[in-house]
Amino acid sequence: MKKRVVITGMGVAAPNAHGLENFEQALREGRSGVRFLPRLQELNFGCQIAGVPENFEEIRKSYFDREKLMSINDNIGFASVAAVDAWKDAGFGLLEDGDDKVDWDTGVIAGSGIGGMDTIATMVVPQINEGKVRRMGSRIVEQVMGSGTSARISGLIGAGNQVTSNSSACSTGNEAVIDAMLRIRMGLAKRMVAGGSEGASPYIWGGFDAMRVICRKFNDNPAAGSRPMSASAAGFVPGSGGAMIVLEDLETALARGARIYSEIIGGYVNCGGQRMGGSMTAPNPEGVRRCIRGSMADAGISASGIDVINGHLTATYADPYEVKSWAAALKRTPENFPYIQATKSLIGHCLGAAGAIECVASILQLYKGFLHPSINCEDIHPEIADYVEKIPKKCMEFPDLKIIAKAGFGFGDVNSCIIFKKWEEK
Repeated sequence: MKKRVVITGMGVAAPNAHGLENFEQALREGRSGVRFLPRLQELNFGCQIAGVPENFEEIRKSYFDREKLMSINDNIGFASVAAVDAWKDAGFGLLEDGDDKVDWDTGVIAGSGIGGMDTIATMVVPQINEGKVRRMGSRIVEQVMGSGTSARISGLIGAGNQVTSNSSACSTGNEAVIDAMLRIRMGLAKRMVAGGSEGASPYIWGGFDAMRVICRKFNDNPAAGSRPMSASAAGFVPGSGGAMIVLEDLETALARGARIYSEIIGGYVNCGGQRMGGSMTAPNPEGVRRCIRGSMADAGISASGIDVINGHLTATYADPYEVKSWAAALKRTPENFPYIQATKSLIGHCLGAAGAIECVASILQLYKGFLHPSINCEDIHPEIADYVEKIPKKCMEFPDLKIIAKAGFGFGDVNSCIIFKKWEEK
């Protein structure tokens, strides 16, 4: 029998809030974390707004000593702060330096879309080009290697099970959570810390600006820039941050009396193969539909069981296609369609961190029984105008919320979908 998997801890460093309590309040208020960044103007970016966690330098200094900070860049920092918060939230303590205890039952999957690009751009390339290799110091590799994030978190909590980092573009955070769920299901770990992060850097965002897929029309009104499902959507707003989730097998969680936020009952990952309309940057609609149906099959639920969709919904041309793919996959009409929301309207698109931050938003809503508003879509896109009543524009209390589906789609035509269920002890 496969083991049941529950969520027992969460941590988040989002553009609009740090910490669960603050994040919940930001969600309820429909508070935007998108701001004008003078540095992007100086660098002649078309898009000069972004979602960046505020005062994070001071936040991470309150978590880590000078020794640890030497090897923690933005990407690793967002993930590490979120991991510490999640671990403590689940009821565990951090190890003291010098403590040799290893937790062989706990693993880490912490991914990012691009990773330590800021460190590469500001330290590695300039110093090597100037012939100053030795000045980079001995901590540079752990900041730029793909697995640097999961390795750092493992060291903080003494995790001795699988420790790895994944990368699947904007699907990264979702996929980390799904992989962690599967490992626990199979009995290979009792708990996993999983999620994603992405640094705040023009060197990460520059390529998207060159592609002209990020928002250029709202530099003078940043909070209005991220407009999923809007007729006036002008491209996604780049974002950064991190979120980590503690997944645990139900038996272990109950045995230690853990507080349970929700159950994760299904997940599915696939790729559209860059065929049938899919490409490096566009999803194959059939792949999306198969992913949604696969997640429901894995969860053992019917389409009618889904109450809410927390969509990928980035404020690009793809939004109407995503809504239509959900409708086709669920075989539900606008009249009986689930509620659908876009967390990115509040935080921008946090790339490798997006799925993880939005998973935390989804779980919080399940646990507290509410739906956050999607902002900036008063002028609903005409192709999905029939669904307008299913998009909450104000915070909505929803005590009967039982099941929420969290989608994630990414460059490379990759897809992921997770099914979360409200925890009800029986």
